[in-house]
Amino acid sequence: MKPLSIWTAIALLYALFFSWYTSFGGPLRAEEIEGYLAQLTERGAPPERLAIWRAFMESDTGDDFAMLNAIDYRDEPLPVAGVPSGASSAQVMERYTAPFFARALRTAAHPILMGRAASPAVDLWGIEGAEVWDMGGLVRYRSRRDLMEQAIYASTLDIHDFKVAAMEKTIAYPLDPFFHAGDPRLILAFVLVILGLLLQLWSGRRAQAGP
Repeated sequence: MKPLSIWTAIALLYALFFSWYTSFGGPLRAEEIEGYLAQLTERGAPPERLAIWRAFMESDTGDDFAMLNAIDYRDEPLPVAGVPSGASSAQVMERYTAPFFARALRTAAHPILMGRAASPAVDLWGIEGAEVWDMGGLVRYRSRRDLMEQAIYASTLDIHDFKVAAMEKTIAYPLDPFFHAGDPRLILAFVLVILGLLLQLWSGRRAQAGP
């Protein structure tokens, strides 16, 4: 295999991944924002929540971002249709997260970090009732446009009741600008460069060895 063929194939593979993983749509346009707000209104979102969504969309940078989540499960989940008695709050929550992330992954949204709380909050001031959490995490989204599409989609699945039944309290807010050293675009670039060098070395040795 010639070096040019190796690096051409690697470049094409990386370009395909980069184009899928990266948003090129730019910040949300005014008409898009109004369209999403109209759909949320149709689905019964209260005015105070609509104001929060508007602020979230109007501050769009067009780049990817991460949503910081902290979750405290109920000791016993609220009764909800479709969940057998005896199910834990975590099991009820899975009825929400499974279909939510099944679609989100298609648009390059994925957890970056997830973990269970190791202790009550070790530093807490200016807020009451936030000493205890069960888990926390960071979820990466390709764009705010993707998240809005995801939110509208989730509202059609009738899964919000599972989230309410499972959680005692939660907080979620976006981080933007956002960067992390484990960005798959960086990792894949390093892996492909190493792979390309190895293939080039192997191909050169084969050529030297002859038929």
